[in-house]
Amino acid sequence: MKVGVNLITFGPGASEDALARWAAFAENVGYHFMMLGDHVTITPDVQGRYPAPFYDPFTTLGWLAGLTRRVELGFTVIVLPYRHPLETARMAATLDRVSGGRLIFGIGVGWARQEFEVLGLPFERRGAMTDDYIGALKAAWTQDVASYQGRFVSFKDIYTAPRPLQRPHPPIWVGGSSEAALRRTVRHGDAWHPIRSRIAFLRDEGMPKLRAIAEKEGRPVPALCPRIRLRLTDSPMPEETRLAGEGTIDQVRRDFAALEKLGVPYLCLDTFADDVEGSRNHEQAWRMLTTLAERAFDLDRQALR
Repeated sequence: MKVGVNLITFGPGASEDALARWAAFAENVGYHFMMLGDHVTITPDVQGRYPAPFYDPFTTLGWLAGLTRRVELGFTVIVLPYRHPLETARMAATLDRVSGGRLIFGIGVGWARQEFEVLGLPFERRGAMTDDYIGALKAAWTQDVASYQGRFVSFKDIYTAPRPLQRPHPPIWVGGSSEAALRRTVRHGDAWHPIRSRIAFLRDEGMPKLRAIAEKEGRPVPALCPRIRLRLTDSPMPEETRLAGEGTIDQVRRDFAALEKLGVPYLCLDTFADDVEGSRNHEQAWRMLTTLAERAFDLDRQALR
């Protein structure tokens, strides 16, 4: 199982220096990948959860690609309806090439209604737009001269070079836990990327639904590649309420074992605890991630060798 970290690219703790130090930490300790999120316009609903400054994900990952050599680089997640798919396809293909084929392309439909309104996009149709845009992306990524006819976007004879280094395209991780998100994952994605879930939900609800949809569609079952909230505590947390990744080292170890049993190939660790001011303390997050590398995963000798 490959293990990565979620970078905090927003709020008072976000800066170029902090991001560069996060990248150096992840690569030096031996984590496999780094991921970051997406917003285009910081409307009041976004500001309340992920305040400005908010660093652009494509530009930031392009810069981090030049500062690193080994770690994979991903989105958790790009809100696909926010940008024209031809623009997204070119930016992602370029990023995949300049990083040496290290891009993980996580996508989602978005949640911030005010942000959709500012961008002039129909919030209620964001799921259908996302499905259509995935088709357009794949057309642009797999054809030198691409054409596509969809419900929300159409184009003909578009020259697409440079195409992604990874073929046929970078791995697509689909975020969300609704039934529509699971269908989208099966139809269009390589992996399901749920965020902040409980082990019981993933094991007893999410994965059985994903398998049932895949069987009905006659398609392979996508991989499970979750992002979990990492919060270590001195005392055990109640099993019935805690999320995966929360609790004592022993509880988190059991979570990791359960995820490995579910066949998880990639696991993203998120140290953001919904405390914007607390996100300034990068050293505390690094200590927690180092503790995991030494005591929970034994990452320095096994998972990250």
